Amino acid sequence: MDFKSKIILISGPTASGKSSFGIKLAKKINGEIINADSMQVYKQIKILSARPSPKNYQKVRHHLYGFHDVKKNFSTGDWLKLVIKKIDEVKKRKKIPILVGGTGLYFKALTDGLSNIPKIPLKIRNQIRALHQEIGQKSFYQQLLKIDPMSVNKIKPNDPHRSLRAYEVKFYTKKSIHNYFKNTKSNFKEIDFYKIYIDFPRQDLIEKIKLRTEQMINSGAVNEVKNFIKLKVKKDKSVNKAIGINEIRKYLKNEKDLHEISEQISTKTRQYAKRQSTWARGNMKNWLRLKPKQLNKFLNKI
Repeated sequence: MDFKSKIILISGPTASGKSSFGIKLAKKINGEIINADSMQVYKQIKILSARPSPKNYQKVRHHLYGFHDVKKNFSTGDWLKLVIKKIDEVKKRKKIPILVGGTGLYFKALTDGLSNIPKIPLKIRNQIRALHQEIGQKSFYQQLLKIDPMSVNKIKPNDPHRSLRAYEVKFYTKKSIHNYFKNTKSNFKEIDFYKIYIDFPRQDLIEKIKLRTEQMINSGAVNEVKNFIKLKVKKDKSVNKAIGINEIRKYLKNEKDLHEISEQISTKTRQYAKRQSTWARGNMKNWLRLKPKQLNKFLNKI
């Protein structure tokens, strides 16, 4: 396999071994790793985000890890701008860029481009959500089709998330969300990418998640959250979505014991892994799917 002209993408559910596989591949093909995980960008959340260790950095050069302050939001658009520059830098060094992470929207933005939909004011978003709650998804969907007929056959009647998004965009911009999508283009061509998805069996993944959660607790996750709390990060910041922060807060308030919060973190992580897998089935259909047992075989063929 000739990877010289490719941008390698490695994704998979959380705890599926993406980082380890990425490092092995990078060593084989003279690559450098670029982060594609929305929580691993933050400086102050290292343990809970399962950021690669300093030992890993010594083995292979890593980029876009632990550089952003938790007090500032970080969007998919922010990441895309940085990653396009970073890919160019890596290629200029005659190295192969290898993007590793579990944030599906990052990969989609890279391969398909990011639409330039204006930011919808929170007041309008809340009004539309209140309407949705009042009349229910079935009636709301019919309302959507009245104001945005282009949504027929493009948004399913039982998809509240996309229905809400399409409605708010049409309501605020007077332009269909699908028109924005039509004009969206990637900086790269499909042939530029080599896409790998680690398809980890669910039962095995559950065991890995449980073990990793225990390791996080033992490695200082509680102290990490203590330090995070001292920073007084506003509730609306995206870092607060990191699994473990709210659970450990409860432990620090003596509302839960360590065993309980460990179980809660494991459960939330399993739920997140399931959402990642579901998203991948719908959005990563053309990716090469490798089971954990196939990873070494793949590397040996290179």
